[in-house]
Amino acid sequence: MQTAIYFAAAIGLLTLAYLIFRVFVRRDYRRHGRLTWGSVLLELLIFALHANFSYLYLPVDWPALPSLPQEPVQRASGLVLIVVGFIGVTIGLIGLGFRRVFGQDVAEINRSGLYGFTRNPQILAYGVIMIGFAVLWSSWYALGWLMLYAAIAHLMVLTEEEHLRRIHGAAYDRYCAEVPRYLPLPW
Repeated sequence: MQTAIYFAAAIGLLTLAYLIFRVFVRRDYRRHGRLTWGSVLLELLIFALHANFSYLYLPVDWPALPSLPQEPVQRASGLVLIVVGFIGVTIGLIGLGFRRVFGQDVAEINRSGLYGFTRNPQILAYGVIMIGFAVLWSSWYALGWLMLYAAIAHLMVLTEEEHLRRIHGAAYDRYCAEVPRYLPLPW
C-alpha cells in the first residue's frame, strides 16, 4: 500500500510540476518578460512539496527527524554531501542575486563564478543535497525522490532556457555552447 501511495504521489507531483513550469511559468515569461510573484510562489510550492515528499517514506513520527545511520562512513558521507550542497546553493544564490533567482532580472547572462562551469549550479548543488539525504536514508524510495527532483528541476530549467534564448538570442546560444547545462563532461 505504501508503494502505491508513493507512486501516485510522485506522478501527481510531477504532473503538477509540469503544469506549473511548462504552462503557468512559461506563460508569465512570454506575457511579462519575467516571472510574476504568483509564478514565483508556485515554483516555491513545487519544491516545498518535493522536500516534504520524503515524509512518505522516511521512518519517522512527525515532527521528529529520522535518526542518522549508525554506520560512520554512511553517516559522514551523507552529512558531507549535504553540507557541500548547501554551500554550493548559497554560493550560487549569492552569485546570481536575489532578483535573478526569482526571475525578475535577466538583463545580462551571468558567466561569473560557478556560472562559468555550469549553467545551473544551484540545481546541481541542491541535487548534491538530495544525494546526501539518499545516502543517509538509503532505499529505493530515496532513489525515486532523487529522480523526481531531477525531473522537476529539468522542467524548470527547460522553461528558463526557453525564456533566456528568447531574450538574449545568439548570445545565449553561445553561452550554451561554451557552458554545459548541468555537468562539464569530458566527452
